[in-house]
Amino acid sequence: MNVIERIKNQIENNPVVLFMKGTPDFPQCGFSGQTVQILEACQAKYAAVNIFEDPELRDALKEYSNWPTYPQLYINGNLVGGCDIVTDLYKKGELAAMLATVNATVQ
Repeated sequence: MNVIERIKNQIENNPVVLFMKGTPDFPQCGFSGQTVQILEACQAKYAAVNIFEDPELRDALKEYSNWPTYPQLYINGNLVGGCDIVTDLYKKGELAAMLATVNATVQ
């Protein structure tokens, strides 16, 4: 499986995917950490992918998404955005609604 297929596989097989620097338990940048905190505040169920563990994926994802920075949050196969957008959606109450539509919150 090539790197683009691996990216598509992650996105298609998980309702919510966070491509991030580090892990939810040990984020390795402030933006990734803030995004994790927001997802946790929404009680989100999500798959996390540590881009540092796969340099090929890290480079390919920027082209795949046409988004230059990390973290990158995908919901229902669609790129939502990075930390600033996720934060804005959270503050507006829209992120929780987006997560609920794909049954990605703890009941």
